[in-house]
Amino acid sequence: MFNPSRDQVRQFFFDVWAKYRAGQPLAGAEQPALDAVLAHPEYHALLDQPDRYKVRDYLPESGETNPFLHLSMHLAISEQLSVDQPPGIRERYQQLLKRCGNEMDAQHDLMDCLAEMIWQVQRNRTAFDSAAYLRCLDQKLGAA
Repeated sequence: MFNPSRDQVRQFFFDVWAKYRAGQPLAGAEQPALDAVLAHPEYHALLDQPDRYKVRDYLPESGETNPFLHLSMHLAISEQLSVDQPPGIRERYQQLLKRCGNEMDAQHDLMDCLAEMIWQVQRNRTAFDSAAYLRCLDQKLGAA
């Protein structure tokens, strides 16, 4: 399994943005990464300044959202949807998309559940619980 370091993830997004700005072709995961970046214009200035933001810490206790984590979660969601893993994620996403009316809002709803599951894995030192992830999404869909 690919397990990039924090610096590698950040450099990946800086590189994707730089390639896009230079009109260079993108390959592989770069296109879905760019899609996430373009949907978040609030991160564009940050991505224009890699020397300033490459090592910056984003502390949740300070109310900060880590833009690299956020973009990475969009990329993870893109991958999950492309292979329907866990099975049923694509169907639930389509339901969220109908309810929300746009891809970003639907992905952010999905991201809430993904973030909760990642937090549970880290907190409890357990494997990712796909069934709990899908139940979380079902609860979001039932709350509509």
